[in-house]
Amino acid sequence: MSDAPYFTLREFLDQFPLGFPSTESGVEIEILKRLFTPEEADLTVRLSPALEETSQIAPRVGLPEKELETRLETMAKNGLIFRVRRSGKTLFRAAPFMIGLYEYAVKKIDGELAGLFKRYYDEAYQLEMGRSNVPGFKVIPLQQHIEAGLTLLPYHKLEEDIRSTRIIAVTECVCRKEAGLTGNPCNHPIENCLSFGVAAEFYIENGMGRQITADEAVAIVKKADESGLVHAGANAKHLSNICNCCPCCCASLKGISAKGEDRHKFMNALFEAVVDGDACTACGACLERCPVGAITVGQTAQVNRDNCLGCGLCASDCPVEAISVNLRPEREEPFDSVLEMSMAILRGKQENADKASMNMISGPLKK
Repeated sequence: MSDAPYFTLREFLDQFPLGFPSTESGVEIEILKRLFTPEEADLTVRLSPALEETSQIAPRVGLPEKELETRLETMAKNGLIFRVRRSGKTLFRAAPFMIGLYEYAVKKIDGELAGLFKRYYDEAYQLEMGRSNVPGFKVIPLQQHIEAGLTLLPYHKLEEDIRSTRIIAVTECVCRKEAGLTGNPCNHPIENCLSFGVAAEFYIENGMGRQITADEAVAIVKKADESGLVHAGANAKHLSNICNCCPCCCASLKGISAKGEDRHKFMNALFEAVVDGDACTACGACLERCPVGAITVGQTAQVNRDNCLGCGLCASDCPVEAISVNLRPEREEPFDSVLEMSMAILRGKQENADKASMNMISGPLKK
């Protein structure tokens, strides 16, 4: 059977803000063939990135509405597209590779698929994630680590933000599952990937995650904090998800810790760690705790502001409480919505591509 539907689907997925670039090896096509049947691939490219009812989609695909809805429901259950139920209506849209197809594979990932995901990250996706220089995640520390007396907005307060949501789901971290299946497991807790609102409903309805209470979610985040995991959500004011990330497995943190990429390509650091030099005993506890190597220790601990995530993990482990977490004066506040963030990522990618093209043109001219 021809692979044409998969190449068409790859091109379609590459139009999302976080795209789906091709590789010389073709590993991305192998991923799509593991996830989609040819018929599902063909149907997906006829969907929109925006939510639509089946009555809007049916004329484009030439199927009766009932048959189309059955097929779309099956695809949503298998994590191939996204579905929302709202005011008695069911709406569907295409899902990007990330956040989307990759994360939705959490319950079906096996050794073969994990190996394909790892190859694709190494060959293309780590570069794709940082291509726009617009961070897709914001880092939010637990409030207990933040300097007392600071005036914080609601989206700066992680626990309060969690408690304000109407429904919460938890599932396993697909990054850590992938690492374990490819022979590089870590010892951090694995069931701590949180989603909220319509994202939570999607996970719960399709058996990808289980519903939990706000108290359970807060307890999960605190346990993750004790384990040394970074709390990161989509770089928007609305809380849609919280990843509890380790530098050994997380796709974003690996770009910083293992690949040496600029922090800002992946993570928006709203906060920063500040050391009280008079109180610091240079014990080195913070050195071990920092997930991105932003701390050095001489006579006192020193924090590299450019690298610091503002995650607060160093403050939580300081035995003399010499480290506080403050809002960065020059911080970039999160986007008003995920849609606004997505548009900024698209613009950033285009601007950087234009700069690269101009450099290629001007280089030979200078010679």
